[in-house]
Amino acid sequence: MSVNQLIFRNLKKNIKSYYLYVFALAFSAALYFAFVTLQYDPSMDAAKGTVKGGAAMKAASVLLVGIVSVFLVYANNIFIKRRSKEIGLFQLIGMTKGRIFRILTAENFLLYFFSLIIGVFVGFAASKLILMILFKVTGVEDIATLQFSSEALIQTLFVFAAIYLLIMAMNYFFIKSQSILSLFRVRSSSEERVKGVSIAEILVGILGMLLIAIGYYVSSKLFGGDFVTITELSIAMIFILASVIIGTYLFYRGSVTFIANLIRKSKGGYLNINEVLSLSSIMFRMKSNALLLTIITTVSALAIGLLSLSYISYYSAEKNAYDAVLADFSFINTEDGSLFKQALDENEIAFKEKSIEVVQADLDMTDIIDAKLEEGMNLDPASMPTPVISDKSVPGIDLQPNETFYMGLADLLNQFMGFKDSGNISIKTTSEEIPLTFLGIDKDSVIPFYFTGGGVPTAIVDDTVFQKVKENLDPELQLESMIYTGIDIKEKQEVEKANKLFNEQTYKMQADSLIDMLQSQKMIYGLTMFIVGFLGLTFLVTSGCILYFKQMDESEEEKANYTILRKLGFTQFDLLKGIQAKQLFNFGIPLLLGLLHSYFAVKSGWFFFGNELFTPMVIVMVLYTVLYSIFGILSVLYYKKVIKESL
Repeated sequence: MSVNQLIFRNLKKNIKSYYLYVFALAFSAALYFAFVTLQYDPSMDAAKGTVKGGAAMKAASVLLVGIVSVFLVYANNIFIKRRSKEIGLFQLIGMTKGRIFRILTAENFLLYFFSLIIGVFVGFAASKLILMILFKVTGVEDIATLQFSSEALIQTLFVFAAIYLLIMAMNYFFIKSQSILSLFRVRSSSEERVKGVSIAEILVGILGMLLIAIGYYVSSKLFGGDFVTITELSIAMIFILASVIIGTYLFYRGSVTFIANLIRKSKGGYLNINEVLSLSSIMFRMKSNALLLTIITTVSALAIGLLSLSYISYYSAEKNAYDAVLADFSFINTEDGSLFKQALDENEIAFKEKSIEVVQADLDMTDIIDAKLEEGMNLDPASMPTPVISDKSVPGIDLQPNETFYMGLADLLNQFMGFKDSGNISIKTTSEEIPLTFLGIDKDSVIPFYFTGGGVPTAIVDDTVFQKVKENLDPELQLESMIYTGIDIKEKQEVEKANKLFNEQTYKMQADSLIDMLQSQKMIYGLTMFIVGFLGLTFLVTSGCILYFKQMDESEEEKANYTILRKLGFTQFDLLKGIQAKQLFNFGIPLLLGLLHSYFAVKSGWFFFGNELFTPMVIVMVLYTVLYSIFGILSVLYYKKVIKESL
């Protein structure tokens, strides 16, 4: 038999084992090529058009290379170990290590670059769809065209050729470092078998759970006022990261085995076939896979967390835009407002107008702000410049002369300032100090960001009090403008036409359009969500494939056990129920821990990214769980095939 015949026969023999590897490689190549194609697309050029994201795409593509490289190297490591006996047999029949390496290199070359060609073709075919998705999430009004980029092809071939050379180098060192005897023992020694549960493992397991719990607890206090300086926050973040990651590793090293052993002991040693195939298998394998599972859990948590935060930003974009403008069109200069109203009248566009007079005053809020936050914020609650408006400017609010109500408090500011539900404040004017009873606070804004600085609450007072403050203003506190004018178009179908008129005018001071503001928000947060979604999908596929490869390896190793059980009379259905429970543990535990890690991470600082937590976070977690579960289902199907072939 010639070497070429041997190569093709080996490929034909191993193709069933490599099908998901081929899929993962083709999928990675497709993602990367599509991503790089966007990078070279004219619409990503800030000078030519729509989305100013070329630089962001380039940075993300570098990270994508890192993810794909680690995955492909790891997958190759699994498959080269699976073929260790085959390599040993080649040496037994007289082949040199160099000749064996050349055979494996040729096989890998055919498999690798065949998958790469498929991936590039799929990536090119999908690039238009991906560009359409990008335009959709960023709100860009443009037509996506299918364009082939030779620069993207060259870059993709260069990157994957470099990864191929890295894989071949690892294969070379593996073959060179193994003796014939060790090659026949690689599979049997690759998994550490636990004979029993020691006291040390019990302590390690308990310590792992404690470290995770401590990390969660500290993260819940991260921005609650317990850490008030940058140094304290940095130390706390490093501690949380170390505590959770180390705790996760120790959890896999000891906790799972400890918990499984407790369940087994509670049954007095009498386990049914489902428990033997699931509980016992998990108990004896989790420890040896601790590092891998820790990495997968951490990567999953990172992906879910970043996806949640980016979607929180995108989900909150509309409200952020409205809070910044508060009407279809917003003006802080009366002449600018009059100019735009004249243009609307000339074009017969009906509108309604609201004007709010705003003054800035010095307020003593000592009684309603959590005092322990002052140090970190460098704030003096006894003297805080605050916008003040009359209750006549806010429909539905009617206050007494001794009352005040706050509106427009940002979640971020509230985390640090800690407003109480009630108390007393006083307004300091140049002639007197006016005491008021604080009735509460509402998140809804009543004046745009120009007056509030993007989150400082607005104090609403009785009109008589407002007039007193207005008559005794501190000139140093006042902004250039003291009047807010908001214009809403009565017929919403005419808003676009009005927006064109708005952009044709020249204004003396700041003027904002809700449509333009929303478009700007969508473009920024949509591009971020798109890039993070791309990377998150890569995280998901790579981690899911790695777990699947491990299950393929374990199923082949346990095939002899299934043969014995089948001969004893157990049916395929009996064995499959135990396998399903096993995969629920194998895929469910890393997923559950990843979801918990990401939940506490997101909950500790979500307010930096938007004003809604649970809805976007739950949507991301559900989608991630559904996609992740596909790999668990595939592993069950593979086990089903192995069980069927075992007899």
